[in-house]
Amino acid sequence: MSVTIPTHCLRCGVCCYSESAEYVWIRGDDWSRLGDDADRLAHFIGHRAFMRMENGHCAALDVRTTTDGAKEFFCTIYERRPEICRDLGRGSPECEAELETKAGKVG
Repeated sequence: MSVTIPTHCLRCGVCCYSESAEYVWIRGDDWSRLGDDADRLAHFIGHRAFMRMENGHCAALDVRTTTDGAKEFFCTIYERRPEICRDLGRGSPECEAELETKAGKVG
């Protein structure tokens, strides 16, 4: 299956969606970087921390509608986002896999 890579991540947001409470694993440095928002945006399952998921997407995601009716996907903690999010590059094999797996299921 061939997928179309969005021209900008703001037009996609697929990687921020999952039904799994263990989707975005965060480590100690990530927790520290979240600062005062850590308890609100992350939680522990056992001894591991994960970003909270709300309504099927990361709690830090803000979905906005532009004046022309298009959706834009904003990470409200972009500068402080977890390392796993920093490592995911637009158009990378991991990005393509997310697009293929979730095509038509999110947004």
